[in-house]
Amino acid sequence: MSYFFQLLISGIVVGSIYALSALGFVLIYKSSRVLNIAHGQIIAGGAFITYALTVWADIPIYISFFLSMIITFFLAMSVERIFLRRLIGEPVISVIMVTIGLMSILDGIIYLTPFGSENFSFPVFFPKTPISFGGVSVSWTQLVGVIITFLLIAAFSWFFKKSTIGISMRAVSDDQLAAMSVGISVPKVFGLAWAAAGLSAAAAGGIIGNITGLNFDTLHAFGITVFPVVILGGLDSIIGAVAAGIIMGLIQQFASGYLDGHFGLSGTAEVLPYIILLVILLFKPHGLFGIHEIERV
Repeated sequence: MSYFFQLLISGIVVGSIYALSALGFVLIYKSSRVLNIAHGQIIAGGAFITYALTVWADIPIYISFFLSMIITFFLAMSVERIFLRRLIGEPVISVIMVTIGLMSILDGIIYLTPFGSENFSFPVFFPKTPISFGGVSVSWTQLVGVIITFLLIAAFSWFFKKSTIGISMRAVSDDQLAAMSVGISVPKVFGLAWAAAGLSAAAAGGIIGNITGLNFDTLHAFGITVFPVVILGGLDSIIGAVAAGIIMGLIQQFASGYLDGHFGLSGTAEVLPYIILLVILLFKPHGLFGIHEIERV
């Protein structure tokens, strides 16, 4: 039974990281109906900025973590201003192609730095002895990462539901022309959406880097791994991203623990989530919590 609960805790830890990583996709899609294919590279960039500030600039981790979020906030806003603002009103596929090109550019830039070819790890900041209860253990890094993740998700959820800017973003997502007619600045909303997505990506990168270490291939792969999470939860739902992230994390951990561990299989943790995703989308194409839109023509 303790093995089951250990997999359960591990699944929640992994799932919460998936949820935070998926949040960036949701933030941009909720305001612009665009998928940012380069989100994984932004996650990696946030992690490397946190490491550089912590190790190379000798800044305490709790300060460098928030500084990296602020830096990535403005970097993502600049990317939107330079590359994407001119595409407002253009077909969505044009914007998606730009994000694919941006992904390749960021890949090339990172590979030119030491972060692209070497592995790094953060210094140990928390006690090495894990927290144990009932035969189940969780490291201090994982526990703090999960707490920060849920605090950020709660903050973004409140932001979209209660704040004026968040409501403006939702209005732009529903109807850009109607939003402009009541005085909402669509370019400003797009810039803030990208900036908020960059902030959440930096947070996810810092947490992932502290738990798994800094490896560029692993970090930017999260941008692809969370695609099923976003689609399963609903492209425009923050709650859906959280629920789908936990579901995917649990599926992967239980598949790895029971199917791979007891039956000698391999790779089920990577394949099973996509199989379940396809089955669920047969019955709920808009995801578990996505809005089912009906267009009249």
